[in-house]
Amino acid sequence: MTAILFISLIVCFGLGMPIAFSLGVSSVATLGFGSSLPLTLAAQRLFAGTDSFPLMAIPFFMLAGALMENGGISRRLVDFAHSLVGGIYGGLGMVAVLAAMFFAGISGAAAADTAAVGAVSIPAMIRKGYKKGFAAAIQAAGGSIGVIIPPSIPMIIYGVVGGVSIGKMFLGGFVPGALIGGGLMVASYFLCKKAGYKKDHASSLKEVWRYFADALWALLMPGIILGGILGGVFTPTEAAVVAAVYGLVVGLFIYKELSFKDLPKIFAKAAVSTSTVMLLIGTASIFGWILTAEQVPQSVAAYLTTLTDSPMVLYALVLVMLLVVGTFMETSASLIILTPVFLPVVKQFGIDPVHFGVVMVTALAIGMLTPPLGICLFISCNIARIQLTQIVGFVWPLLGIMIVILLLITFIPGLVMFVPNMF
Repeated sequence: MTAILFISLIVCFGLGMPIAFSLGVSSVATLGFGSSLPLTLAAQRLFAGTDSFPLMAIPFFMLAGALMENGGISRRLVDFAHSLVGGIYGGLGMVAVLAAMFFAGISGAAAADTAAVGAVSIPAMIRKGYKKGFAAAIQAAGGSIGVIIPPSIPMIIYGVVGGVSIGKMFLGGFVPGALIGGGLMVASYFLCKKAGYKKDHASSLKEVWRYFADALWALLMPGIILGGILGGVFTPTEAAVVAAVYGLVVGLFIYKELSFKDLPKIFAKAAVSTSTVMLLIGTASIFGWILTAEQVPQSVAAYLTTLTDSPMVLYALVLVMLLVVGTFMETSASLIILTPVFLPVVKQFGIDPVHFGVVMVTALAIGMLTPPLGICLFISCNIARIQLTQIVGFVWPLLGIMIVILLLITFIPGLVMFVPNMF
């Protein structure tokens, strides 16, 4: 049964079938040819996998991100970031990263983060003489932080699948996201100085204050979301609803860059994004149920425990697997499939599930910068109008920084757990 499952999955991947359909087809093939169980089980698991209250946060965070993207939020965040760091060597690259970090506190999705900020920052860098490959690479790297800094859709999925506190996951993402963002900004400074890119003009304190005031309504959203969750005012799911309503009100009545005639298109865009993720969750639920029924997680756990009795060595092995998987598989699908496999193992070794979840999301986020999947790379290339081959050379140093920080947060758990333990 397991052999049919994985062979059919590999065949589907080889045919270029989308991941959601690959998981569904391989699961149905396994039930149909390798099991006496009725095929109706697939339909039951498809709906059961998406029938979860915490998962309702996904469509609302998608909608909040779409509203903010079209309501002038991303432009204001880029302007504010530019006023802070624009006057430094590599300042426009830093702006791309810093604005992406701000937007990450709104969207919860790396693709939305890259597209919203990149539409403003990449053309600005190119106009100032930055190479297109570098402009696209630094924005793609900054956009990947969108799933690490809260709110984060992958963290919601991990929390649901693993039965882990989503609020604590959100808190655990702060320090890793800040470290990666800081590392990328330092890299931008040295790479741009070496390349001879000119500095932009430095903003005065008065200009910084003006841009801050203009972006204030956007900057308040992450505080409202996390403050409400930590204060017990609302759950993460309810926080997503608050974020969507907040984005609607700000876009329509404060910034006034949204109109009611724009809403159908925005709602449709959010619905398409949500349906893609939810279909993936549903089909992955069938796939995961078969793995559990065949006791694959227990077999993996038994095998890994024969290799080592050291938590650090185990972590190193798991990290290598996650980095490889992230290169070929979408983050949400990877979490749904691998969380039931790895989480019981790390618990046996005394590793905190919240720490492991943040490490897992961060490792898979790195996969957004690596071909052949590399969704952030493709979005940035599309904005910059370049081929993938023109960006790869600029990505390697940025990938190196992200991997170093991944190792730091993995083997120094306090970097992740410091903030959650405060609450």
